Amino acid sequence: GEGVIDGVKKDKSMFELCGGTLQHSNRNNIIAFHDNGSAIRGVEVDDIIVTDPMTSSCFVKKKKLKHLTLTAETHNFPTGVAPFPGATTGTGGRQRDQHSIGRGSSITAGTAGYCVGQLHLPDLPWEDEWVLPSNLAHAATIIIEGSNGASDYGNKFGEPVIAGFFRSFGMKLSPHERLEWLKPIMFSAGVGSINDHHTSKYKLEPDTKGLLVAKLGGPPYRIGVGGGSASSLMHGENEDNRDYNAVQRGDPEMQQKLNRAIRGCIELGENPILSIHDQGAGGNGNVLKEIVEPSGAKIFTKSFQLGDKSLSSLELWTAEYQESDAILLDPGRFDDLRKICDRERCPLDVVGELDGSGKIVLSEEGSSTQVRHPVDLELDLVLGKMPQKVYNLSTVTRKLEQSIITSQIDFDEALSRVLRLPSVGSKRFLTNKVDRSVGGLISQQQCVGPLHTPLADVGVTALTHFTTHGVATAIGEQPIKMLVDVERGARMGVGEVMTNIVFAPISDIKDVKCSANWMWPAKVPGEGARIRLACEAMCSLMKELGIAVDGGKDSLSMAACVGEEIVKSPGNLVISAYAPCYDITMVVTPDLKRPNKGQGSLVYVPMSTFISPPGGSALAQCYKQLGSRTTDLDDSALFVRAWKMTQQLIGEGLISAGHDVSDGGFVTALLEMGFAGNCGLKVDIESESSMLEFMFAERLGLILECIDPMGVVGRYEGVGVSAVGIGVSDDTRQVTIKYNGSIVINNRSISLLRATWESTSFALERLQCEHSCVTSEEEWCASCTTEPMYHVTFDVLPPTVPDKGEIVWRGFSDIHVAIIREEGSNGDREMAAAFYKSGFQAWDVPMEDLISSKTTMDIFRGIVFVGGFSFADVLGSAKGWAACCRFNSKVRGELARFKSRNDTFSLGVCNGCQLMALLGWFDDEAEDMSKLDYYLAPNNSGRFESRFCSVRIEENSSVMLGGMGGSVVGVWVAHGEGKFVFDSKDKLDSLFRNRQALLRYVDHNGDPTERYPLNPNGSTMGIAGICSRDGRHLAVMPHPERSIMTWQWPFVPKSCNNGKNDPSPWQQMFHNAMRWCQEEL
Repeated sequence: GEGVIDGVKKDKSMFELCGGTLQHSNRNNIIAFHDNGSAIRGVEVDDIIVTDPMTSSCFVKKKKLKHLTLTAETHNFPTGVAPFPGATTGTGGRQRDQHSIGRGSSITAGTAGYCVGQLHLPDLPWEDEWVLPSNLAHAATIIIEGSNGASDYGNKFGEPVIAGFFRSFGMKLSPHERLEWLKPIMFSAGVGSINDHHTSKYKLEPDTKGLLVAKLGGPPYRIGVGGGSASSLMHGENEDNRDYNAVQRGDPEMQQKLNRAIRGCIELGENPILSIHDQGAGGNGNVLKEIVEPSGAKIFTKSFQLGDKSLSSLELWTAEYQESDAILLDPGRFDDLRKICDRERCPLDVVGELDGSGKIVLSEEGSSTQVRHPVDLELDLVLGKMPQKVYNLSTVTRKLEQSIITSQIDFDEALSRVLRLPSVGSKRFLTNKVDRSVGGLISQQQCVGPLHTPLADVGVTALTHFTTHGVATAIGEQPIKMLVDVERGARMGVGEVMTNIVFAPISDIKDVKCSANWMWPAKVPGEGARIRLACEAMCSLMKELGIAVDGGKDSLSMAACVGEEIVKSPGNLVISAYAPCYDITMVVTPDLKRPNKGQGSLVYVPMSTFISPPGGSALAQCYKQLGSRTTDLDDSALFVRAWKMTQQLIGEGLISAGHDVSDGGFVTALLEMGFAGNCGLKVDIESESSMLEFMFAERLGLILECIDPMGVVGRYEGVGVSAVGIGVSDDTRQVTIKYNGSIVINNRSISLLRATWESTSFALERLQCEHSCVTSEEEWCASCTTEPMYHVTFDVLPPTVPDKGEIVWRGFSDIHVAIIREEGSNGDREMAAAFYKSGFQAWDVPMEDLISSKTTMDIFRGIVFVGGFSFADVLGSAKGWAACCRFNSKVRGELARFKSRNDTFSLGVCNGCQLMALLGWFDDEAEDMSKLDYYLAPNNSGRFESRFCSVRIEENSSVMLGGMGGSVVGVWVAHGEGKFVFDSKDKLDSLFRNRQALLRYVDHNGDPTERYPLNPNGSTMGIAGICSRDGRHLAVMPHPERSIMTWQWPFVPKSCNNGKNDPSPWQQMFHNAMRWCQEEL
């Protein structure tokens, strides 16, 4: 739109301003400001794909040019009204955006962010009690249930979350201006990849005819009616029942089936999908008219498979039911698409055909009623070039009082408050319930160090399982600073995202691209002008830095009516950056590592020129203040020089740890590095500022750990950056900080300081987790003084083939293993890659192919039941899958014949482990599941657990773990029901006597434990896996297939000699299987 502010016409729209940043950055964009997301140029890599997605077939490695994709959006209104379903559908909608880029793309990992009002928890003295709207959930409910919804959806779909943010804020600036996220922010973004030849959708012409219009995915239901319009209102302007009816419902199992169908089309060779668009706001009435523009089509109501037979045509056209995409395809490719969809159990409806009419028509032809067309619209009228809207905006000056932060404030009290502020403190309550490893492509997620502390600045994924090329992503947002000075706050958001992403080795600063998402109360007087100023400031700075915006979305009704009062949500600009990472093994994390004989040197690198009063800072918020001045990114040239030099030092391996200065200021960043490293600090720094101002100043900068501080400081000084050595890290676990010669913190325990930082997170954890488990983890974090002691008793040696040498990293076609998956399984690709790397010919075998007798087990030496949530585990973990295996005679017969052969082996992981236990594969098969004397029960915590746990491999005669006994290593865990429970002590004794209980959770000393969180589920005697007496059949709850490369590990202790680019000890179990198969030939 055309902006007129205080009577002055602006030359460019906000959209044009954002697009203009691309002219000052590298031209690496493949997709920008069109389609469902954005994409930047990637690299050619080896990828693993199936040879024929229409039937069971083997995986092969194939070179592909893969580009990097990013999508981002919010789901604020639904999450405020109904937090769990609102957040699930926010995640699901963004995922569909991702896979609908081009002609179909791949989803790799997500990020998540939340802004809510006052939590009203104990020990948050800056909060107040004010009136809340009756039809919005309480802030604590929103953050718990909303994050549960987003996490549950991603866990079941199979998308890890690797970065995020969380804020809580409420403040009255005057009797007439209340600011609080009553209408919350639920932010979801994600990175993925797209094949080079799928980046462009088929271009329709006005006279294009004959292409089929089809709907893939979930059937129509009466849900999400009016969701788009309800979200566009300030909360309270709509009727309550309409708000609740507008909330959609998510079905991650259906989403996964839809995504698998799209992936099948992508891998088919010649993709049958010509164009694809996800269904979101507006339902069919939006997605179908957009995908047929400009040609036009007639859509038939009778052609939809209705989930609810009572839907009217109006409801069919407008309901925002989920997990649904619209596609265009050639009639000659329909059979191929049908075969893929049938195999994946994904609904497919052909609902119309392009006719060149230039109209979108919804026809009831063929129904029992008289033929009529309830929708008959000219596309030009609804999607054509609309007259540019003029926005007459006025500036409203906010009267701000200067922050009263003086030397009279006690430093210890100030530090305690700041460390407890949600935006500063630990986010452990968010990270441990969301899968951070599924897919096997994650190099860096949120947690770092021996205590898996959630402090990573950047998320990083590999492009495929066979490369160390990847994508880095980070988030920046500074909404409280924008309340003080919207332009400075916008620049600080840009600065934050860049000081986060700097810790991954990036190809070039000008390769960094961003999605800009605006959540703003723009309809309230003064706020429209403020968002315009923020956009101008952001774009101007990005041009100077050489980075650019290539996409984004907005939510401009961020306010709620409470009686006669309008409560504004603080305007927020969330910047999600992504860039090519040329080596995922070189990412620098905040945990101090003491690389020089138990000690490291610390260097401070300021990236702006001055320290301002703490307006908009964490310190000010903790004293119920906002302030009148805030910090700024005031020298872009200095910032770029510091950023580029940091990248050089990382590339040369000269930085062992690093962290940005952001919320909470210098002292918080410094302490957080000690929290993550579980170690001590001795710091002595000088400055002309007052002690409180310096310590809590949120001035852009970096704190680095290195071995050669003089050399590092000299490198910065060589490019005009005033870095300074400030002290050392050490093994004492005590903190001493001096400022201008005076002691600020005197020999205080890092554990006690960290306990304060963790306290708000643990208070929130008690709202979602069994209290005894929370207490156990809290005590463990406070008392732990060691890191895990890994011990490997074998060498990782690849199997060999006579006259061919090593076969690792390339398939060996003679030995087949079936990767068996059920509806809802999500761990098949990383499992296939693990077996492929040991020389197997891995095959993709869905249960549907076994049920339909399209595939038998005759050619397979091994079968693998993979992890995930079969049938969403609605009947209990793996019970639906087990029923299919037991009660379908074809499947039961195939599995029985396979198991009876002496030349076969099997593996079950996570959901597959639960399945094998239910099938009784470790003894004579039980008559029914109710008579089993052991089973997998829900975790003691009462929730899904995502952990990297230490396990010990006991002496055993297993096919896969034989020869690995006595080893202690780390492994990913991700499950909700992983507790081995035994009804019979005799059975438990028998397992140990026969060396069948071969994998156990252990503490840092390597001793078996039932203590949470070292044992994430409370499994009896720490049992994590068992095998059959003959060793051929193995079931484990952890995920070795996600842990086969050391770069997949979130933490590598000093006791482990593996390089980050080396295969981990877990690859040996797959080598063992190949060696056993060769010996049995």
